[in-house]
Amino acid sequence: MTSCSMEINPAIVESIVVLAVVLCVHLVVWNQHSWCSIALIIQAFYVQHKWDRLLKSGGAVFQFRPSANSGIVPASMVMPLLGLALREKCFASGNVYFERFSMVITITGMMLALFLSLIALGITRPLPTNTCIIAGMAASAIVYTTKQTLTVSEVIEVLEVLLIFVYLSLIVLYLLPRCFTPGEALLIVGGISFIVNQLIKRSLNLAEVKGDPVNYLLPVVVLGSLLLGMFFALLFCFMESETWVSSLFFHIMTAVLGLGILLPWLALFIRRHPIMWLIDFLALNDKRLCLLGYWVLLAVGATCVVLHQNYQRQSGSKKHQASTIVRKYFHLIVVATYVPGLIYDRQLLHVASVGCLAVFLFLEYVRYFRIRPLGQLLRQLLTLFLDERDSGPLILTHIYLLMGMSLPVWLFPGPCAPKGVLPGAGGLVPYAGVLAVGVGDTVASIFGSTMGEIRWPGTKKTMEGTATSVFAQIIAVALFLIFDGNINLNSTYSWIVGSITLVAMLEAYTSQIDNLLLPLYLFILLLL
Repeated sequence: MTSCSMEINPAIVESIVVLAVVLCVHLVVWNQHSWCSIALIIQAFYVQHKWDRLLKSGGAVFQFRPSANSGIVPASMVMPLLGLALREKCFASGNVYFERFSMVITITGMMLALFLSLIALGITRPLPTNTCIIAGMAASAIVYTTKQTLTVSEVIEVLEVLLIFVYLSLIVLYLLPRCFTPGEALLIVGGISFIVNQLIKRSLNLAEVKGDPVNYLLPVVVLGSLLLGMFFALLFCFMESETWVSSLFFHIMTAVLGLGILLPWLALFIRRHPIMWLIDFLALNDKRLCLLGYWVLLAVGATCVVLHQNYQRQSGSKKHQASTIVRKYFHLIVVATYVPGLIYDRQLLHVASVGCLAVFLFLEYVRYFRIRPLGQLLRQLLTLFLDERDSGPLILTHIYLLMGMSLPVWLFPGPCAPKGVLPGAGGLVPYAGVLAVGVGDTVASIFGSTMGEIRWPGTKKTMEGTATSVFAQIIAVALFLIFDGNINLNSTYSWIVGSITLVAMLEAYTSQIDNLLLPLYLFILLLL
């Protein structure tokens, strides 16, 4: 077993799993972008080898997260596959606007991946001739398809996102060393760049703004958090952040940004005062008030777990770290939070998850900059729950968990879903985060660490953990089918089991942030 583990490269198996996902998508969706996505994954596989070599030799321009491969292959395919799956649903529903929008998502994802490949090839010495030829052929196919399928305004939109991505990635990777792998940076910064561009575009065309007000909360929160973080990261390079004067300035500027810029900006989109709209939204019916009360109790429970674990550390060893099982308590609490929201009120869950994201980001800024009075306290409380992925100055694990559970809710193609529900396996799309992270990853970690003996070649993950993960997710699907009357699988059981198995294999072999990657791939597969 040991020699087999040494021979198998986990990054290659990870790439094979992603290739299987790509082929599954193209069994259902085949159009002019399909050949481009296949060319993209081939060139990404070659470029990933170059990135991995750069990371091992220390030749990369920025400091990336250690003890992980570059993750170029799984990250490069997320946005293109997401756009292809969304386009198929929008085409079936006859929604031409969102069908075009989905094409923009696909091409944007391909262009961002090509740009990251260009960086790797540009700093690799000697210049890898074969990889350059393959990347050039893939780029030529993508550029030709872009010319054939997108309008001039859509091409300009893609270039705008690429421009934002270039500048934003330079800033983020410089200010936050060792926080991301190249693939994670592509996924996160690329997503933020796309959201920022969409928000700016809609702000310049307010007369055409339409849709559910709930959908504008996330872009405004993302942009506000980005502006706040960048401003103070640059400011505190020149002044001490731990003084009371700096802390007071931080809180005043946060209030000015929120009340003076973001709320009026949001009001332009929803055409009402955001606070009055939020009060009416939350008090719409008794069910929402009951859900809010239930979530408050769970939040109190999670806080008690944190305080109890820190009390144990104070009374015991100072080097005490929370075990894997203790950290998975939070996964179970999040499952208990999301499932009732998905069953009874998805709009409320959408708003609440965006609000939690804003709170988490604000508290992380307070901890990172040591803002008084809570900065040092948060550092002491959260240090206990660090794992090997929190190697940079930021602690992002809990934010990734929230995003992984919420992304299927945020990305749900409401305008392309008849009566708000997708047929077949699509009925499980909002549950992708709960299944992949809340159930699958939790069960795999607990059973794998306690009872697992047979390890997957080349990794520390166990076959027992993966098998119980798949089994637990199938049981969860059966329970969702019983309690959520909107789900009608229509004999798509084999597709669901196959999708869950593929994502479980990806969890076993990926070294990327699984809380973020797994829900997106399961979302894409279930959307088909």
